[in-house]
Amino acid sequence: MTASAISLRGLRKHYGDLHAVDGVDLDIAAGEVFALLGPNGAGKSTTVEILEGFRKRTAGEVSVLGEDPQHADKHWRARVGIMLQTTSDNSALTAREALVHASRYYPHPRDVDETLDAVGLTEKASAKPQTLSGGQRRRLDVALAVIGRPELVFLDEPTTGFDPEARRSFWRLIEALRGDGTTVVLTTHYLDEADYLADRIGIIAAGRLVALDTPSGLRARANDARVSWVENGESRAVETATPTALLRELLARTEGEVDGLQVVHPSLEDVYLTLIGEAASAAEDAAAAAAQPATTEGGRS
Repeated sequence: MTASAISLRGLRKHYGDLHAVDGVDLDIAAGEVFALLGPNGAGKSTTVEILEGFRKRTAGEVSVLGEDPQHADKHWRARVGIMLQTTSDNSALTAREALVHASRYYPHPRDVDETLDAVGLTEKASAKPQTLSGGQRRRLDVALAVIGRPELVFLDEPTTGFDPEARRSFWRLIEALRGDGTTVVLTTHYLDEADYLADRIGIIAAGRLVALDTPSGLRARANDARVSWVENGESRAVETATPTALLRELLARTEGEVDGLQVVHPSLEDVYLTLIGEAASAAEDAAAAAAQPATTEGGRS
């Protein structure tokens, strides 16, 4: 993963005084599975829509597969697969017919039946979208996004409505895409999904990229582990950056097993919530400072 499939420099999108995207720099390598996380309104959907060529930017440089998506042609479109957040519930085409129709727009599409099987819709191939469950419609959306064998695929909240078995099947599909060298950009609210699938994770808040790292690198940012145990009938708990040293101390003063011993390391979700909280506090402080009246040298406004 050396060449960049996506490169952003100073990306901004403003709606009047609202800075939805406020100076994002980012490189996503070819063949990488990249997860973009953030709360609602953070700017992640706007960023992805700019990358897809569906939304114009206010400022900045954007390169996606070597092209500016804002001005890209149909040949560029054939190299990109896009999964939207919602799908049509009213279609005259069955799931299989929809894939056959979509495949005709691409020079080297995937096999339709293999794609149906990959997303777990073989038994629903003759069903129309309006008869499918929410999770099954999302699977069809995934199939439509990858049928063209794209070099780059955008997946927006792909497993919303999936049951646990369907989510695992989807994960295997993403692993297969990675094996084929496909670049995958996904947004998700499921932290375990990002942790499992992504080579790297970007966290966006208040329009800015507040973290960019591997899943393990992000978890390592939270140094303190929580050690809990029962001593003399009393529950004890300590947060420490050196849990091994604390365990040695406990073992030294305890005969036999330490009652109720648990060592819990921070999860990716813990780190994510901390980063989002810090970004929200910083944004509030900046807004409060901007709202203060200007003062002169003599202290008068």
